Amino acid sequence: MKAEPFCFWHAPGTAEELADARRLGGLHRRKKRTLATIYGFGGLRSIEDGQALLETITIETLALENSIARNRAITAIVATGAKLIELGDLADRVAAIEAATKARHAEGEDVFPAEGLG
Repeated sequence: MKAEPFCFWHAPGTAEELADARRLGGLHRRKKRTLATIYGFGGLRSIEDGQALLETITIETLALENSIARNRAITAIVATGAKLIELGDLADRVAAIEAATKARHAEGEDVFPAEGLG
């Protein structure tokens, strides 16, 4: 289409293809919203979001017929779940350290006293 005067979106000859593309895009967005509602999926912006999705995946996978592929998937789910728990614990510990550091700093204490540095 490089020799054409119009791009795909504005060319008179692509009106039918454009209509199909818009329809498919709308169906995709609708499907995405429907699935998000059914599964309670709001995104992967936190460890809790990942854990919630992993729980849904676990339930769906456990419902499948027993097979080598299903057992491998369950093994991967368990490993991923363990990693998410580890990350959640580390995030909680970092948050506690940051809160303690801010509290000491607000009280005027030296957060990292020189005598504590071997």
